[in-house]
Amino acid sequence: MRNELDRFILARLVQEKLAPSPSADRRTLLRRVTFNLIGLPPTPDEVAAFLADTSTNAYGKVVDRLLASPRYGERWARHWLDTVHYGETHGYDKDKPRLNAWPYRDYVINAFNDDKRYSRFVEEQLAADVLFPEQPQLIPALGFIAAGPWDFVGHVELPITKTDGLIARYNDRDDMVMNAMSTFQSLTVHCARCHDHKFDPISAKDYYGLQAVFAGVDRADRPFDADAKVAKQRRELAGRIAELKIERTKLDGEVARFGGDELRTLEAQIAEVRKPAKLNSGAFGYHSQITLTPAAEKWVQVDLGEGREIDRLVFVGCHDDFNNIGAGFGFPLRYRIEVSDDAEFRGGVTLVEDQTGEDVPNPGVKPQSIEVCKCLTADGAPVKARYVRFTATKLAPRKDDYIFALAELMVLDSAGKNLAKEAKVSAFDSIEAPVRWQKRNLVDGYYFGLETNGPDQSALAELESQRKELLERRVPLSVRNALAANQRAAKAAQDSLSRLQKPQMVYAAASEFTANGAFIPPKGPRTVHLLKRGDVKKPGEEMKPAAVAAVSGVGAEFPISDLKAEGERRAALAKWITDTNNLLTRRSIVNRVWHYHFGRGLVETPNDFGRMGGLPSHPELLDWLAFWFLENGESLKRLHKLIVTSAAYRQTSLPVAAEVSRLTSKENEQSLLTSAATSDSANRLLWRMNRARLDAEQFHDALLAVSGQLDLTMGGASVQQFGFKDDHSPVYDYARYDLNSRGANRRGIYRFVVRSVPDPFLDALDCPDANILTPVRNTTMTALQSLATLNDAFVIRQCEHFAARLQRERGSLEEQIARACELVFARQPTDTEQSKLTAHARKHGLASACRVLFNSNEFMFID
Repeated sequence: MRNELDRFILARLVQEKLAPSPSADRRTLLRRVTFNLIGLPPTPDEVAAFLADTSTNAYGKVVDRLLASPRYGERWARHWLDTVHYGETHGYDKDKPRLNAWPYRDYVINAFNDDKRYSRFVEEQLAADVLFPEQPQLIPALGFIAAGPWDFVGHVELPITKTDGLIARYNDRDDMVMNAMSTFQSLTVHCARCHDHKFDPISAKDYYGLQAVFAGVDRADRPFDADAKVAKQRRELAGRIAELKIERTKLDGEVARFGGDELRTLEAQIAEVRKPAKLNSGAFGYHSQITLTPAAEKWVQVDLGEGREIDRLVFVGCHDDFNNIGAGFGFPLRYRIEVSDDAEFRGGVTLVEDQTGEDVPNPGVKPQSIEVCKCLTADGAPVKARYVRFTATKLAPRKDDYIFALAELMVLDSAGKNLAKEAKVSAFDSIEAPVRWQKRNLVDGYYFGLETNGPDQSALAELESQRKELLERRVPLSVRNALAANQRAAKAAQDSLSRLQKPQMVYAAASEFTANGAFIPPKGPRTVHLLKRGDVKKPGEEMKPAAVAAVSGVGAEFPISDLKAEGERRAALAKWITDTNNLLTRRSIVNRVWHYHFGRGLVETPNDFGRMGGLPSHPELLDWLAFWFLENGESLKRLHKLIVTSAAYRQTSLPVAAEVSRLTSKENEQSLLTSAATSDSANRLLWRMNRARLDAEQFHDALLAVSGQLDLTMGGASVQQFGFKDDHSPVYDYARYDLNSRGANRRGIYRFVVRSVPDPFLDALDCPDANILTPVRNTTMTALQSLATLNDAFVIRQCEHFAARLQRERGSLEEQIARACELVFARQPTDTEQSKLTAHARKHGLASACRVLFNSNEFMFID
């Protein structure tokens, strides 16, 4: 035994009449712990130093060095990002990129490197903005809540008033609940969405109480200040501006009091002159017949009477308060505009605007202009046409149906004359409901918000002069001076605010963001109902935020003073999870760490400690580790050191070594040799160490490290190792990526993670699907992997770089082969290896020999 942990392992082995295996040799142990803690191979110098260090604490010093390395945070952040299904695209059918997701990844790396107390780590990811408002640099932690997939169509294109839009919102919160409870509690709470959990004591009421926790947040880009000093300055300036506004209100009151009715009359006159008149005609515009599908194609067109040269087109959306839609009522999600001399548009058609590829933002009632003069005909002449057709290819949603509406369509010549005024209008279909909706309204020259000429400048100047004279006559000098000082101070504060460094953005949980179509910020927490059988059409009682009643030691009800305060809900959940009486939190994390060191957790299902999950192989050890972790400051680095310095971790991985040490006679040799393999073939009792294959990122990074190409730049925007085309569904093409591009040789954790189209090389090596939580990676052995590790362009390129490195560092081919084995295997080659590899290199080239080494089991596996 090397520490207290071993007592539990040894007790089970003795109980089962098994013996532990001897320790692995020092080279094997160094390679194992280096890959485990930093995800990279040890260098030859590190191997030599460890083998030469005969002190009793030689291994402990290695562990301390590895835990202090910034590479440690990069390695263990990769495990965490698997667990929380972090990705940098939305997923679903419109897998659009999240260009600001990466600050969360950097936050996780830094948190591991800083050895942040685990409970603090949890609290920051759920409610950093609420629990630690004085540290806005922690806002990226909220990327945890937004880490998973997001339904763009369900949120942007479908309003919450539609069934599918409402389902999308419940699905989104379901992902948040699942991520939080699976990650921090190892509970499958999401299984109680349609009914009480079938196997665990988790009710549907528990589940929807947790949905209510996240009822006031969405996933969106959120600003933050990475520099705490800048954040403080921003807060102080914003506070100063707010104070000056209050002071200005008081001063304006003083001015109004002294100015009296005369001043009020003057200011009303000034306001009236300044305000441009709006023509809000009761005639709204063109309105199609309603339909039950957005895919119906509808058009409306204008007949100019004869072929005319067209310079510009201007169109304006409608305004109607039906179903609270307002501005942009009926404006299509996708459309195209064409011109032709053929009324049927069967020939001679010129496309002047194509917005059919993806949904467009609703322009409201703001006029939209298109320069047709740039759309030349085939012979280079200006566009000349009689008919202008606007075709909606994806209709706008209302409450239960879809329509196409347009307030005004103007066709302008080079002199700015509207050629379409009072022109003949035809349409695929229309609603004729005078005076609101008629085809002719499309060309009547009126639309909502149309403004007349600007204010009368001479009248305005006269009124302003009268106001100035009145203030000088009626308002005391002290008040006027105070008002002027207030204005100067407000301008200075605003100027200082504008000069501050622009805030960074992170894709995270947010309640304030720029609206996009139907995706609008919530005005406080949304109402969450207990859905009968999970059906949004069958809402039950309204739910208050709460946790799981069955978790012992902590109450399920939250002490929230204001249910309208969205942040209090998340803060309450964070405090519930991190409560020192909630040992499930500590059992969950120590089991995860154990899993990543031994290849299998004490509980084999890290996300499910329920009945359908695995039973702990060493329940007493799991409890002991949870208490030990809590008593030792919830330090993950201390936990790592405890585990990797144990005798259990340091065992050899040879499958029969433990039994060989127990042999007492030749008569029982065969039975003893096979007893461990048969009685505990899965090695659940840890009578030996588990052998493991390098995971996708380890293999990727190890190739770069050994070839001498590894770029250790930390942090920042992710490397997009693909060609990108923004389309209805974006195109991610890895074949178009240039391996010589800047950033190509950074560690795998810094690559841009696409959900719908994973990196084909890493995917072949079992890199996880970012659409789902991955507490345990699959490990497969397939022919496709061999093809990838032999023939992928990245591997071939690194073999070439490795060969070039060997030729720089060593003279003869024999020396180059020896150096290659030293870098790849952390040892010198055997005579047979030296002979065969040298012969292969002479025949096929040094780069080919490097490819053989990279594909060897000794390189690809950790013993």
